[in-house]
Order: sequence, then structure tokens, then C-alpha cells
Amino acid sequence: MATPVTSSDPAELELDLAGEGPAIDGGAVAKRQKSLTIGAVCKALAQEFPDISISKIRYLEDQKLLTPRRTPGGYRLYTQADVARLRTILRMQRDEFLPLRVIRQELAAGRSGELAPAPGRVGSERPRAWRPSVSVRTVPGALYSMDDVLEETKADAKLVRELEEYGVVKGEMRGGVRYFDETEREIIAAVAELARYGVGGRNLRVFRSSADREANLLQQILSPALRSRNPQRRKEAVDALENLAAVATHLKHLLLIRDLRKIVR
Repeated sequence: MATPVTSSDPAELELDLAGEGPAIDGGAVAKRQKSLTIGAVCKALAQEFPDISISKIRYLEDQKLLTPRRTPGGYRLYTQADVARLRTILRMQRDEFLPLRVIRQELAAGRSGELAPAPGRVGSERPRAWRPSVSVRTVPGALYSMDDVLEETKADAKLVRELEEYGVVKGEMRGGVRYFDETEREIIAAVAELARYGVGGRNLRVFRSSADREANLLQQILSPALRSRNPQRRKEAVDALENLAAVATHLKHLLLIRDLRKIVR
């Protein structure tokens, strides 16, 4: 029997159907190789993703990123393909800082967790392609009220107001209610996590200043093409901007990892 994962919801403390636990759906479950409950999935991913939780997996399901099978009793059952998809989602969040909207687009486009062959290896015919970690194109998306954001991110309202004060997020007023897009919601979620370690809104100036400097540098590189009246040239410039942003993000990530390793030596 799999070790249960702590949860406030008794219904989520389920058995690992791939182990020695009793079958819930008779022969139908037996035919599904290594079907896992949400608790077992959480346990299986905990080593690579220490902050994984049952509530986070359920949230990703609510966002239509996961669609596990349900037993007649309502229990979630995850196939190995479901687990691989979840691992891909979590890696895109952790390693590439992608908002859920972009992750959803990546998955719809066929993105999987398997790595492409590196340059110079057998089967590799193209130079390395830097996939954009964000889209700079304006795409209409869902808006979230302040109450929705506070509930989903577990952020403190005072912290959100502080972020507005320092220009980290702005939101949009509609009918007297302030709404945030998905990117700003993800920013608030990230800052809320930092706040657990005592990082306040005023401490985020270093992140904001760094982002502003990087954006200005990339703008200078591509400014003439971005201002072009030729639609094709402008499209190519936007593609190049996203590519450069991916390279800059990856480089910054590597430099941070290098410096952090010095700290723990």
C-alpha cells in the first residue's frame, strides 16, 4: 500500500492502484497499467518537485491542463501519460517560468516532456532552436478579480497593493472592480511565495530594474524592425524578440544557478 499524502480532504487520501491496494473499479482498473491515485502521484513527483501538493494538482485540473479518469465513486485515477504530462507542466513552470496560458498552448501544440536531440548528435539536423519562454503578442485572455487572485494565490491583499504601488502589477479597472490578467496573477503568486521568506514588495525593485534593463536592451537591438510598416518584417522582428528573450532568460537562469552553487559550497 502506498504511503498516504497528508491532505485536509479525506477523499484524496486514496490508495495507489498500481501497488498492493484493492481495485476500485474491478476488471476495468486491472486493465489499466499502473493507474495512480492523486496521493500516489503527489508522492511520486515529490522528489523532483518538493512543493508539489494535492491542492496544486487539483488546481491544474481545474485549469483544464489535466483530465484524469474518474471512478464511479469520484476518485481520480492517473495513467503514466497523465503523470508525464503533469511532470512536463511542472518543469515548464519551474524551469521556464511559463504562465498557464502559454503552457496550455504548448501542450496543445504537442509539447511533450521528452528532450530534443542536442546539436551534433545523431538525428539532429538543425541548429539549436531557442523556444520562446513567453509570448509578447497580445492575446485576449481571462481576467481575474482581486478576490479571485487572493483566493488562488493565497497572497495577502496588502502585498498586492504594495505591488501596485511599486508598479510591479497594475491591473485594469472595470465597473469599479480591479482585474488582473493571467500573467499578473502568476506574478502575484510568485511574489506571494517569496513573501513567505520575508521578501516584500520594496525588495522586488531589483527584479523590476533587471527586467526593465533587459527589455530596453532587446528593444534597442530590434527597434528598427519592430517599427517597420512591413507586416512580414515586423512579424519576423517579433519572432526574433521572443527568441532573444528565451536566450536571455536561459542565460540569466544559468548565471543564477552558478552563483547559488558558490553559496552552498
